[in-house]
Amino acid sequence: MSRAVKTIVLLATLTTAAHPAAGHASAPVPCASSGSTKPTVVLVHGAWADTSSWNGEVDALRRAGYPARAIANPLRGLDGDAATVADFLRTVSGPVVLVGHSYGGSVITNAAANAPNVKALVYVDAAMPDTGETTAQLSGPGSVLNGDPAELYDTASYANAPEGAKDLYLRRDVFVGSFASDLPKDTAVRLWATQRAASTSAFQTPSRAAAWKRIPSWYFVSTGDRIITPESQLSMAQRARSKITKFAGGSHLTLISHPEKVTAVIGSAICSVKGD
Repeated sequence: MSRAVKTIVLLATLTTAAHPAAGHASAPVPCASSGSTKPTVVLVHGAWADTSSWNGEVDALRRAGYPARAIANPLRGLDGDAATVADFLRTVSGPVVLVGHSYGGSVITNAAANAPNVKALVYVDAAMPDTGETTAQLSGPGSVLNGDPAELYDTASYANAPEGAKDLYLRRDVFVGSFASDLPKDTAVRLWATQRAASTSAFQTPSRAAAWKRIPSWYFVSTGDRIITPESQLSMAQRARSKITKFAGGSHLTLISHPEKVTAVIGSAICSVKGD
């Protein structure tokens, strides 16, 4: 077995070992060849979350020998959030596999537009907008987020906000019952209590780019997602001609409940990148 194949098999094995309660992962497609430069995996979280969303994936990637960085998404507005990620990408030497969850999908779609080192995009239960589309448009007709805003969110003003913009916090029953519906209740309540607010500007700003039109993409669909419906996810993924993985069940936080499944898809994207 080549060193590249051993490394990718180890990636799946270590992820399962790190999260034994989550079940056994399918090994990612073995890499046909390797280079001296391994891609860096950059992970971008979504709304009402933070970098800890990716703890399971980061642990597995690092144990398999891959540089992995989960970076803070400001959640202030799509243009600025994408620029922040793009600035970070310029600090990374060598190829990048860029991963986005939820609203983070809109961010990576724009951040990668002028980032030549991004060689693969991975969307995890994520928005995948075309130019001119907003994140809010992409949740799907059956999404919980189409309900009465007063029942969905607690709102707050914030300093230097654009005119009319507010911070949104998911209300406890929505977070626990729909956002994190496959996690233990105690875990879901803790995540609700520590959620980061997202500005309305994040969801209402039209996308300025669609990096998936030139960069190969992978899409992880959770069929139990109530925030971005599976139907909407599949529609976006098929439009982009992504390599699609459907996970039966899960929630909008499958990246936390089943990180080994998500890491396997990231591993497949890693395998597509040819090192130097």
